[in-house]
Amino acid sequence: MDQLHTEILASNDSDLITATNFLANGRLVAFPTETVYGLGADATNNVAVAHVFAAKGRPNFNPLIVHVTDLNAAKKIAVFNQAELQLAKAFWPGPLTLVLPLRSGHNIAPLVSAGLNSVALRVPAHPVARDLLRKYGGPIAAPSANISGQISPTTAAHVIGSLSGKVAAVIDGGPCEVGLESTIVGGAPTALLRPGGLPVESIEKLIGSLRPAGKTITAPGQLTSHYAPWATVRINAVNTSPEEVMLGFGPMESDLNLSIAGNLIEAAANLFGHLHHLDRLRRPIAVAPVPEIGLGHAINDRLKRAAALR
Repeated sequence: MDQLHTEILASNDSDLITATNFLANGRLVAFPTETVYGLGADATNNVAVAHVFAAKGRPNFNPLIVHVTDLNAAKKIAVFNQAELQLAKAFWPGPLTLVLPLRSGHNIAPLVSAGLNSVALRVPAHPVARDLLRKYGGPIAAPSANISGQISPTTAAHVIGSLSGKVAAVIDGGPCEVGLESTIVGGAPTALLRPGGLPVESIEKLIGSLRPAGKTITAPGQLTSHYAPWATVRINAVNTSPEEVMLGFGPMESDLNLSIAGNLIEAAANLFGHLHHLDRLRRPIAVAPVPEIGLGHAINDRLKRAAALR
């Protein structure tokens, strides 16, 4: 991909219209969501979507999430069963992605679904993302706005550090509130395909137990090595070696702490930002144990993939 000039846009009407013009012309625009920053392309334009894969260095068997304005827009693209409708009505807009069968006559570009007959859909809650979608008037395919497999971006600065010169623009909407990618579910019976910013317990309270995901990649974020810093990561660490830096959780001595109070919501919001910061030190990262409850499931999922062999 040729080197581009990357514009930094604000979230005002004029700059968002500039962003929609870029998208309409097949160019890439990074934008904030409540989870992480997304790398947006027109989801109906196969060439534009191909640029997403090229900019990220993303394998083309890894599907993308499509962002839409609301449930009615989603219904034009995919078919919902009763459980999926319940989830959409309860948790959209918000950090939940549903993997659904594509509806006959849909106009989603083939690359988005990586050759599958399903599509991952989400209605974001971030006001800038919602305003961009309304102004654009069509679906936007948007994986995380970073080089594939590396730490996800939760600020515009993270995006620029990773993708400057590869995208037309970055909309700066401040830091992401949730800080973890969306929870992904799909199938019948419904399976947990990726834990994320919506606690699994909230989903199971509504529709019952989720089955485990299979081994086939059917949704984003299922690669074994993912969300990884340049440095090596060691998880469930109770101490450090002299060459390591410590990412703590709860009251403890550490170089950075996800949440001194042991608050999992705060820890999730801090996870990727703290990993970005520690990674700049170019030293191995040891991470304290995080409890496997609530958002701890998603935090530990990201940490395990960050620590996996590459």
